Amino acid sequence: MGQILKFPAEASKFGYKRARKCARAAENPDQLNLFSQPTARILSFAPATSPFEEALVSDERGDLKAAELYTRAIENQDCVADAYCNLGIIESKKGNTARAFDCFTTSLKHDPRHSEAHYNLGNLYFEVNDFRLAQIHYEMAGEVDPSFANVYFNLALVQSINHDLPAAINTLTKYQELVSPEEARNAEELLRNLKRSLAARNPRLSST
Repeated sequence: MGQILKFPAEASKFGYKRARKCARAAENPDQLNLFSQPTARILSFAPATSPFEEALVSDERGDLKAAELYTRAIENQDCVADAYCNLGIIESKKGNTARAFDCFTTSLKHDPRHSEAHYNLGNLYFEVNDFRLAQIHYEMAGEVDPSFANVYFNLALVQSINHDLPAAINTLTKYQELVSPEEARNAEELLRNLKRSLAARNPRLSST
Protein backbone atom coordinates (compact mmCIF):
# COMPACT_ATOMS: atom_id res chain seq x y z
CA MET A 1 0.00 0.00 0.00
CA GLY A 2 1.51 3.32 -1.06
CA GLN A 3 2.01 6.13 1.38
CA ILE A 4 -0.40 9.03 1.05
CA LEU A 5 1.41 12.33 0.65
CA LYS A 6 0.02 14.99 2.97
CA PHE A 7 0.25 18.60 1.84
CA PRO A 8 0.69 21.30 4.49
CA ALA A 9 -1.96 24.01 4.66
CA GLU A 10 0.38 26.46 2.94
CA ALA A 11 0.72 24.16 -0.09
CA SER A 12 -2.33 25.34 -2.02
CA LYS A 13 -1.35 26.34 -5.53
CA PHE A 14 -0.75 29.90 -6.63
CA GLY A 15 -3.57 31.49 -8.59
CA TYR A 16 -3.86 33.03 -12.02
CA LYS A 17 -1.49 35.60 -13.44
CA ARG A 18 -2.55 38.51 -15.63
CA ALA A 19 -0.61 39.45 -18.71
CA ARG A 20 0.46 43.06 -18.24
CA LYS A 21 2.04 44.13 -21.50
CA CYS A 22 2.34 43.08 -25.11
CA ALA A 23 5.23 40.88 -26.07
CA ARG A 24 7.16 42.81 -28.66
CA ALA A 25 9.31 41.07 -31.26
CA ALA A 26 12.89 41.59 -30.13
CA GLU A 27 15.55 42.63 -32.61
CA ASN A 28 18.45 40.25 -33.08
CA PRO A 29 21.41 41.93 -31.32
CA ASP A 30 23.86 40.12 -33.63
CA GLN A 31 22.21 41.49 -36.74
CA LEU A 32 23.47 44.85 -37.99
CA ASN A 33 20.68 47.11 -39.18
CA LEU A 34 22.06 48.81 -42.29
CA PHE A 35 18.86 50.63 -43.07
CA SER A 36 18.08 52.43 -39.82
CA GLN A 37 17.21 56.06 -40.32
CA PRO A 38 17.16 58.87 -37.79
CA THR A 39 13.60 59.57 -36.82
CA ALA A 40 12.12 62.98 -36.34
CA ARG A 41 10.54 63.72 -32.99
CA ILE A 42 6.81 64.06 -33.50
CA LEU A 43 4.50 65.44 -30.88
CA SER A 44 1.53 63.15 -30.46
CA PHE A 45 -1.78 64.26 -29.06
CA ALA A 46 -3.36 60.79 -29.23
CA PRO A 47 -4.56 59.22 -25.99
CA ALA A 48 -1.64 57.69 -24.06
CA THR A 49 -3.67 54.67 -22.98
CA SER A 50 -4.22 51.85 -25.45
CA PRO A 51 -7.41 49.74 -25.41
CA PHE A 52 -5.53 46.89 -23.69
CA GLU A 53 -3.98 49.19 -21.09
CA GLU A 54 -7.39 50.68 -20.37
CA ALA A 55 -8.81 47.18 -19.90
CA LEU A 56 -5.94 46.15 -17.63
CA VAL A 57 -6.37 49.18 -15.36
CA SER A 58 -10.10 48.47 -15.18
CA ASP A 59 -9.42 44.79 -14.42
CA GLU A 60 -6.97 45.56 -11.62
CA ARG A 61 -9.59 47.82 -10.04
CA GLY A 62 -12.11 45.00 -10.13
CA ASP A 63 -14.32 46.90 -12.57
CA LEU A 64 -17.08 44.77 -14.10
CA LYS A 65 -16.47 46.51 -17.44
CA ALA A 66 -13.03 44.91 -17.76
CA ALA A 67 -14.29 41.96 -19.84
CA GLU A 68 -15.98 44.33 -22.26
CA LEU A 69 -12.81 46.42 -22.52
CA TYR A 70 -10.64 43.36 -23.21
CA THR A 71 -13.09 42.40 -25.96
CA ARG A 72 -12.71 45.89 -27.40
CA ALA A 73 -8.92 45.54 -27.30
CA ILE A 74 -9.21 42.27 -29.23
CA GLU A 75 -11.45 43.91 -31.81
CA ASN A 76 -8.84 46.67 -32.19
CA GLN A 77 -6.05 44.08 -32.54
CA ASP A 78 -4.31 45.54 -29.48
CA CYS A 79 -2.29 42.96 -27.50
CA VAL A 80 -4.66 40.22 -28.63
CA ALA A 81 -2.91 37.31 -26.90
CA ASP A 82 -2.66 39.24 -23.63
CA ALA A 83 -6.29 40.36 -23.83
CA TYR A 84 -7.54 36.80 -24.39
CA CYS A 85 -5.36 35.58 -21.53
CA ASN A 86 -6.77 38.11 -19.06
CA LEU A 87 -10.30 37.58 -20.35
CA GLY A 88 -9.82 33.88 -19.58
CA ILE A 89 -9.02 34.71 -15.96
CA ILE A 90 -12.23 36.72 -15.67
CA GLU A 91 -14.27 33.89 -17.20
CA SER A 92 -12.68 31.37 -14.85
CA LYS A 93 -13.50 33.46 -11.81
CA LYS A 94 -17.10 33.61 -13.03
CA GLY A 95 -17.17 29.82 -13.17
CA ASN A 96 -17.33 29.76 -16.96
CA THR A 97 -14.75 26.99 -17.33
CA ALA A 98 -15.43 26.21 -21.00
CA ARG A 99 -15.20 29.88 -21.93
CA ALA A 100 -11.98 30.24 -19.91
CA PHE A 101 -10.44 27.28 -21.75
CA ASP A 102 -11.39 28.87 -25.05
CA CYS A 103 -9.82 32.20 -24.09
CA PHE A 104 -6.52 30.68 -22.91
CA THR A 105 -6.19 28.40 -25.94
CA THR A 106 -7.04 31.28 -28.28
CA SER A 107 -4.34 33.34 -26.57
CA LEU A 108 -1.88 30.55 -27.37
CA LYS A 109 -3.04 30.46 -31.00
CA HIS A 110 -1.97 34.09 -31.27
CA ASP A 111 1.24 33.54 -29.30
CA PRO A 112 2.28 29.90 -28.72
CA ARG A 113 4.98 31.06 -26.28
CA HIS A 114 2.68 33.15 -24.09
CA SER A 115 3.91 32.17 -20.62
CA GLU A 116 0.93 33.53 -18.67
CA ALA A 117 -1.55 31.69 -20.93
CA HIS A 118 0.34 28.41 -20.45
CA TYR A 119 0.49 28.98 -16.68
CA ASN A 120 -3.19 29.91 -16.41
CA LEU A 121 -4.20 26.97 -18.58
CA GLY A 122 -2.16 24.77 -16.24
CA ASN A 123 -4.14 26.17 -13.31
CA LEU A 124 -7.41 25.50 -15.09
CA TYR A 125 -6.45 21.89 -15.83
CA PHE A 126 -5.36 21.57 -12.18
CA GLU A 127 -8.81 22.70 -11.06
CA VAL A 128 -10.55 20.08 -13.21
CA ASN A 129 -8.13 17.37 -11.96
CA ASP A 130 -6.38 16.83 -15.30
CA PHE A 131 -2.95 16.79 -13.73
CA ARG A 132 -1.14 15.44 -16.79
CA LEU A 133 -2.13 18.42 -18.95
CA ALA A 134 -1.60 20.78 -16.01
CA GLN A 135 1.98 19.55 -15.76
CA ILE A 136 2.57 20.00 -19.50
CA HIS A 137 1.43 23.63 -19.47
CA TYR A 138 3.33 24.48 -16.27
CA GLU A 139 6.46 23.03 -17.85
CA MET A 140 5.93 25.09 -21.00
CA ALA A 141 5.37 28.25 -18.94
CA GLY A 142 8.64 27.57 -17.11
CA GLU A 143 10.48 27.06 -20.40
CA VAL A 144 9.25 30.40 -21.73
CA ASP A 145 9.83 32.33 -18.49
CA PRO A 146 12.37 30.53 -16.25
CA SER A 147 12.33 33.40 -13.74
CA PHE A 148 8.62 32.98 -12.87
CA ALA A 149 8.81 31.35 -9.45
CA ASN A 150 5.13 30.51 -8.89
CA VAL A 151 5.03 28.15 -11.84
CA TYR A 152 7.65 25.94 -10.16
CA PHE A 153 5.64 25.69 -6.95
CA ASN A 154 2.50 24.65 -8.83
CA LEU A 155 4.52 22.30 -11.03
CA ALA A 156 5.98 20.64 -7.93
CA LEU A 157 2.48 20.05 -6.56
CA VAL A 158 1.38 18.44 -9.82
CA GLN A 159 4.51 16.32 -10.09
CA SER A 160 3.94 15.01 -6.57
CA ILE A 161 0.30 14.21 -7.39
CA ASN A 162 1.56 12.44 -10.52
CA HIS A 163 3.90 10.36 -8.26
CA ASP A 164 7.11 11.85 -9.66
CA LEU A 165 8.61 12.73 -6.28
CA PRO A 166 12.25 13.21 -7.39
CA ALA A 167 11.14 15.74 -10.02
CA ALA A 168 8.85 17.46 -7.49
CA ILE A 169 11.74 17.85 -5.02
CA ASN A 170 14.00 19.33 -7.71
CA THR A 171 11.27 21.69 -8.90
CA LEU A 172 10.41 22.89 -5.40
CA THR A 173 14.11 23.49 -4.73
CA LYS A 174 14.18 25.62 -7.90
CA TYR A 175 11.22 27.60 -6.54
CA GLN A 176 13.06 28.23 -3.28
CA GLU A 177 16.08 29.54 -5.19
CA LEU A 178 13.93 32.16 -6.95
CA VAL A 179 11.95 33.57 -4.02
CA SER A 180 12.74 35.48 -0.85
CA PRO A 181 14.05 33.58 2.21
CA GLU A 182 10.67 33.98 3.93
CA GLU A 183 8.78 32.53 0.95
CA ALA A 184 11.34 29.72 0.69
CA ARG A 185 10.74 28.81 4.35
CA ASN A 186 6.99 28.57 3.66
CA ALA A 187 7.74 25.77 1.17
CA GLU A 188 10.03 23.92 3.57
CA GLU A 189 7.32 21.73 5.13
CA LEU A 190 6.17 20.57 1.72
CA LEU A 191 9.75 19.82 0.75
CA ARG A 192 10.25 17.78 3.93
CA ASN A 193 7.05 15.83 3.23
CA LEU A 194 8.19 15.08 -0.33
CA LYS A 195 11.58 13.86 0.86
CA ARG A 196 9.97 11.77 3.60
CA SER A 197 7.59 10.17 1.10
CA LEU A 198 10.43 9.47 -1.31
CA ALA A 199 12.49 7.91 1.48
CA ALA A 200 9.55 5.72 2.48
CA ARG A 201 9.20 4.55 -1.09
CA ASN A 202 12.95 3.95 -1.38
CA PRO A 203 14.20 2.83 2.07
CA ARG A 204 17.82 2.88 0.93
CA LEU A 205 17.61 6.69 0.59
CA SER A 206 16.73 7.13 4.27
CA SER A 207 19.84 5.27 5.35
CA THR A 208 22.20 7.57 3.43
